[in-house]
Amino acid sequence: MEITPLLWGVTLTLIIGLLLFDYVFHVRKAHTPTIREAAVWSSVYIGIALVFGLIFFAAGDHQHAVEYYAGYLTEKALSVDNLFVFLVIMASFKVPREYQQKVLLFGITFALISRTAFIFLGAAIIERWSDVFYLFGLALLLVAGQQLRGELTGDKDGKDEADNIMIRLATRVLPSSEEYDGDRLVTRVDGRRLMTPMLLVMVAIGATDLLFAFDSIPAIFGLTQEPYIVFTATAFSLMGLRQLYFLIDGLLDRLVYLSFGLAAILGFIGVKLILHALHENNLPFVNEGQNVPIQEIPTLVSLAVIVVILAVTVAVSLLSPKGRALRALQNAERYAYRYTMLAEDAPEEQRQAAAERMDRWTSAAERVSEKHRDDLLDHKDRYSAIIREAYEARSAAEARRRSGHRPH
Repeated sequence: MEITPLLWGVTLTLIIGLLLFDYVFHVRKAHTPTIREAAVWSSVYIGIALVFGLIFFAAGDHQHAVEYYAGYLTEKALSVDNLFVFLVIMASFKVPREYQQKVLLFGITFALISRTAFIFLGAAIIERWSDVFYLFGLALLLVAGQQLRGELTGDKDGKDEADNIMIRLATRVLPSSEEYDGDRLVTRVDGRRLMTPMLLVMVAIGATDLLFAFDSIPAIFGLTQEPYIVFTATAFSLMGLRQLYFLIDGLLDRLVYLSFGLAAILGFIGVKLILHALHENNLPFVNEGQNVPIQEIPTLVSLAVIVVILAVTVAVSLLSPKGRALRALQNAERYAYRYTMLAEDAPEEQRQAAAERMDRWTSAAERVSEKHRDDLLDHKDRYSAIIREAYEARSAAEARRRSGHRPH
């Protein structure tokens, strides 16, 4: 399939159109998407991405089709991992939930723009110096090693500190108000024109996203060197990420071994890049500047490996003792909070059903080992307070029922 300027133009128009559609119809009015809304639009965007790959098959270009799907899966997994950091930043700025999708969409737009620039820069470097694959490969192996080390030792201070630096720079350098003014980016306080925290969180997310490009772009260049495939796989992996977040909100935290899976994928692609670099070697101190006769990893094998790693990562995360422990703790907190939100005049059947769900998951949470509690609960006091408040509300409701009191 020939990659023509017309094809580039049509593709860019499609992606820009999808972004504008999101801005105009989804985030212009601040709201928290319902599960149904998130599910429908996540399916639409994922469907568009999958159908796009079929165009290559229809044109008989199976190689580019496989490269596209391998790149799309890799970039999608890395993008989901990026959501964790975006959430940390939004929590630091206390972004109201109804405004979070606007912040996420900005982050996605900035990521698309910045990564497009990196893609064309990377393609230009590769065209002039093919041995850059050695650097790409070593960089990915280093990132994979650091990520694995952080998970095994529990030392994630480096990544957190990078995020904190971005947050501190945004809050110190830019004059801003202390309170949100709806979803406005600029407001007036005592006659002064100031940036709102809404703008600050967008700046922090945009700056942080630049760091992610340094493992994202080399990773996909390890699967394909065609700039069009790199761009489309990256773009479609980012599209719909906002809706996906609201759809799997809560499940994100349960992917406790996602970092191990991503480390495995990045390490695998790093090895693939180095093998490719050896096969196309021009360095005089390696095999006297001659190509090294070595078997490269076919793209179809790469796609299979990535699919298997992601499937195993999700399965182990959800079914492992640590994953089940996190599910119990999260659900105990979730259903306890929901019980406290019941109106005093809620029907007895509804209250009883909510209490049964709360009891079930609280009982499961009580069986979680102390080690898993320490690992999984960042705010034990807050967790305990929510559970305690729910049971106090239940006791009060039962006292009212026994006394025959009916709330007005």
